[in-house]
Amino acid sequence: MFQYVRGVSPVRRSRLPAARGSRKLRVGDDTAQPGAVVLGGDYQGLGIVRSLGRQGIPVCVIDDEPSVARHSRFASSALRVARLRDEHEIVECLLDVGERLGLRRWVLYPTRDEIVAALSRRREELEPFFRIPTPPWESVHWAWDKRLTYELAGELGLSHPRTWRFGDAAQLASVAPQLPLVIKPAIKEHFIYATNVKAWRADTPARLDALFRRAAEIVPTEEVMVQELIPGDGRCQFSYCGFFKGGRSLATMVVRRLRQRPLDFGRSSTYVETVELPELEELAEHFLTRIDYYGLVEIEFKLDERNGEYRLLDVNPRTWGYHSLGPRAGADFPLLLFRDQVGEPVEPVRAAAGVKWIRLSTDLPTAVPELLAGRLRWREYFRSLWGADVEGLFERDDPLPAFAEFGLLPYLYRTRKPRRRQDVAYES
Repeated sequence: MFQYVRGVSPVRRSRLPAARGSRKLRVGDDTAQPGAVVLGGDYQGLGIVRSLGRQGIPVCVIDDEPSVARHSRFASSALRVARLRDEHEIVECLLDVGERLGLRRWVLYPTRDEIVAALSRRREELEPFFRIPTPPWESVHWAWDKRLTYELAGELGLSHPRTWRFGDAAQLASVAPQLPLVIKPAIKEHFIYATNVKAWRADTPARLDALFRRAAEIVPTEEVMVQELIPGDGRCQFSYCGFFKGGRSLATMVVRRLRQRPLDFGRSSTYVETVELPELEELAEHFLTRIDYYGLVEIEFKLDERNGEYRLLDVNPRTWGYHSLGPRAGADFPLLLFRDQVGEPVEPVRAAAGVKWIRLSTDLPTAVPELLAGRLRWREYFRSLWGADVEGLFERDDPLPAFAEFGLLPYLYRTRKPRRRQDVAYES
């Protein structure tokens, strides 16, 4: 039987008034209003909790680490569990929690790739108890394994970084003239937990050899990829964000990164702005149609200023860090997905351009060294702070999660920093 972490209450009822037209939650009653289970309670999960909770939809947060979403006034219940990493653990946890709390036919919201994979592979076991808004593995595996992602992109004529795979380090000499290069895993799951970065940059043959060997100690050699480094900082990175169903986008948002952490090769966005970019939408929708995708998705591209092409980098088959920008811009992604899952009609929507999102707790420490070095102007930075429309954590009607993160900063620094200081993160 799945064990809960001691000292954490499994159920914490909220005192929110019911939304107009909604029915009071009755745990264990199949006729009660269905709710949502958010798997992962960081700021990404917090955005889902707020999106649904503001509509009176009951939300249960499940996480295996200290996180901010459980402190939201919009969370109906919160659970701290031992682990949400292994596929078997994830499925057993859900079945156990569903049985204990009577969460019949609630909608599941994964926030991590390994949870997406577990839901996709074990749909048949979970569907009698939950609504699964994750597509079958036949669709998800094209995003899970970058070797397949780039293979399909090539077939569809979508530009992507040149990528090589080698059986051993002795073969690296053939790509040395292409330096600087990037070492990255085909499958992020094990690599990112071992290193806390998505990939490494190699500027010399010796560095390339050392990083390749180290990567091969973490993941199988056949999963180690050597990739060209596309020049340009975060301002060259764009993302298509969508709720995709039946070969079309029911919700569409395109963003440009204005700042990221780290600034050169960011693992996460710290400041983004919505833009109009129909060309990018067309590329993304072409890929999603080919894999018969359903659900929420973010597809990352980088503009190669050498030839003006948008290079496909990554496909994330779930919510993304800054999705809380959507409601302000006119595309509330978690809510639209929920409505579709419970059989309500969903009309196509498009996010407005020019709406800005910031996560101050990561943007400020990222910007300070650049400000002190003179690479970023103080006036420009403060003007950008004033122009932000959405803060990733602080909301006036739900301030506690933002204050809770200050208490978690030592933990987040310890668990999120690269394992070695010489490792340089690169956005995949």
